[in-house]
Amino acid sequence: MSQPTLTSAPEHRHGRLVRVSSVGLASVLAILIGTSVLPPLVADQSDRAVVNAPVTLLTAPIAGDIGAIPVTAGDKVERGSLVAQITNDRLDRATAIQLAGRVSELRERALAAENKRTSNEAYLSAIDRAIRDQSAQMMQVLRSQVEELKAKIASANASGEEKRVLMERQVGMVARDVASPDMVKSTTQAFNAAIQEKKAAEAKLNQKTVQLEGLARGLFLGDELRSLADLSEKQLSITYDTQRLAIEEKELKAAMVDQQALLKREDQRLDRLTTSEIKASAKGVVYNVNATTGRHVGAGDSLASVVDCERSFVVAIFSYRQGQNLQVGSAVTISGGSVGPRKGIVTEILPKTSDTVDATYAVPFPQTERRELYVLVRPEPLPASGAASETPVEAACGVGRWVTVTRESGWVPSNSVVWRDLGDGASGLVTKVAAAAPDVVQTVSDHARAMVSSASDVLKHVVSTGTDVAGPARAGHDVPVRPEPGTPRASSAVGEGRSETQSEAIAPAIQRDAPTIASTESGEKPVADRMAPILTQPSSTGQQPAEIAPARRISMPPLPPARPNSFQSEAPKRTGSIAQEARS
Repeated sequence: MSQPTLTSAPEHRHGRLVRVSSVGLASVLAILIGTSVLPPLVADQSDRAVVNAPVTLLTAPIAGDIGAIPVTAGDKVERGSLVAQITNDRLDRATAIQLAGRVSELRERALAAENKRTSNEAYLSAIDRAIRDQSAQMMQVLRSQVEELKAKIASANASGEEKRVLMERQVGMVARDVASPDMVKSTTQAFNAAIQEKKAAEAKLNQKTVQLEGLARGLFLGDELRSLADLSEKQLSITYDTQRLAIEEKELKAAMVDQQALLKREDQRLDRLTTSEIKASAKGVVYNVNATTGRHVGAGDSLASVVDCERSFVVAIFSYRQGQNLQVGSAVTISGGSVGPRKGIVTEILPKTSDTVDATYAVPFPQTERRELYVLVRPEPLPASGAASETPVEAACGVGRWVTVTRESGWVPSNSVVWRDLGDGASGLVTKVAAAAPDVVQTVSDHARAMVSSASDVLKHVVSTGTDVAGPARAGHDVPVRPEPGTPRASSAVGEGRSETQSEAIAPAIQRDAPTIASTESGEKPVADRMAPILTQPSSTGQQPAEIAPARRISMPPLPPARPNSFQSEAPKRTGSIAQEARS
């Protein structure tokens, strides 16, 4: 039957420490998992809440240099208030120059057409006067000719009547054989000539009458009216040309008006691009200013943002399980900031949001996790006394401040809020103790610093020497250490079939090969003994003690003694390890 041997206290404490550490670590993990999973599901409080408000981005309409920014973050602005002024001297005016050239060309062409039309109209007036004068004269001439022809026709009628009477008398005389037929022949010819003359005069009269009537209507017929006909043709041609010039003039003037309108719009565009004033589109507070005076900006660059503090709200994140308790119109308490808790009303509950919605507010909505939702709360207005100690933007509406939202009559707090309150309480207690007893705090700090320094020195010494350090054993027991090179090896059959009372008898044999440090009855050794060289104990057979192990000094702080029964279960293992160390 094998006899158990004694084991060292450090190994026993090591096993117990492992068990205690495992249990403690498992407990801590269980507590952490429980506190991180359960409270968010049923918590009536959320510290993942931020104050938000609608924002209006003021962008640069043109590219240029910023001439002035009369506002800063936190300034209150009204609708139409000047926020920034931009100037740009590097503009392309080629379009304006081209339009101005076309306007000038059209103006010259219209003026030339107008002048020619005016000249034609003056010439037409002269021709018209000439035609009227000549027509009046020709009408008098034609009237006199008509009268003359009428008189000639009357004379021809009288002469013809006379010739007819004479011819009839001669014919009667010939019939009575009073006169010869030759006499009748000449009279007949004279009568016929009178008739033809009458007809010619009537025809001439008809012609002159028609000419007179045509002249009265502006129709010039006959050779006598050729000059008037030419003047009339020239008048008609110039009239047509004048009308064409009038139409061309109108077209040119209309085109010139259009080009002038384009030039005016281009000039206005250049004026807008040269100097632009950015004004607030609504009442609010300047949230931030993204530009400085003299900086070059491009079209569309953000210059400033204005928040509407009158529409500020709080975005809080709660679990889906709290959706039944947090409905629209529910009362909540908002805590955070320097003004203390204040009331609020739930206005909206959103399962999720989007980047498009976030862009319309001053700060983006906090990121939600699985089975969480957004709760929008409208807070009560900040009191004037509480807003006096904050920054301008925070005093206006507190945009961007993280707050805590608690449901009315709720009793389950948030995990992070509890830890933060505990940390604040502990730090406050330490501050109060340090203020009340500064000497005690300094003494405790010095002792802690000394203990840390001592432990660091021991670890550095062990690492630098490479030796094994064993803890102190109980009184009457030995702690084996690694033997020095060159010492004899111990037997491999040490400690087999021996009891605890026999271990002391075999100790000298082991100690000849493995030097040990004997502990006192109290389990501690004086400092001088701990720093002394390690000596080998004399054998019970009368052998001489071994030499002092050269340069082997072990400095260990005293440790509490282990219980005696702790060595029974580990004695065989320890004895085997001692033999193995001795063989090595």
